[in-house]
Amino acid sequence: MAPAETKQPNRPYHHGDLRRAILTAALDVIAADGPAGLSLRDLARRAGVSHAAPAHHFRDRTGLLTAIAAEGFGLLAATLKEASDLKDAGVHYVRFAREHPAHFQVMFTPELLRADDLELTTARALAADALRTSVSAVQAEDFGIDSRLAGVAAWSLAHGFATLLLSHNLDGPVGDKDPEEMFRTLATTLFRTP
Repeated sequence: MAPAETKQPNRPYHHGDLRRAILTAALDVIAADGPAGLSLRDLARRAGVSHAAPAHHFRDRTGLLTAIAAEGFGLLAATLKEASDLKDAGVHYVRFAREHPAHFQVMFTPELLRADDLELTTARALAADALRTSVSAVQAEDFGIDSRLAGVAAWSLAHGFATLLLSHNLDGPVGDKDPEEMFRTLATTLFRTP
């Protein structure tokens, strides 16, 4: 009599955290080559999985970039919440861009993203709320302009500085100085905030 066969349950292929592995690999590619260098097939090869595996988590390249942007806005919101005042929020914004350049690049390139993605819209709203909180802590008379316009001006200054810094357009003026302290000096010069 033959021993009874025990049926093994179908076990799905387990990579560990494939979603995180793909996101990390994508961020590395974006940091080196920009979003144009991103390919799901290449990311699957890097992770050692089938070329179709990333699609289970992100559906397509746009889904992957949207997930990166959503993660970035979540990280930015958390960073901005640590700020003590408006100038410090700008410093935190610049720090975020320096520490997460691939996220930063994707977050502000809307044509790469699925604009109606719930995770993205939620994370973007959290970041905007954190920025508004920093702006609202300052009295309108301290700005000399409407606080809403002051918020746009503060964001423009931080975003512009961070973008110029990441694209190496400030290498000469910044030199070996701490970019965050340089930004703080600029913000102090331009805004009469406490």
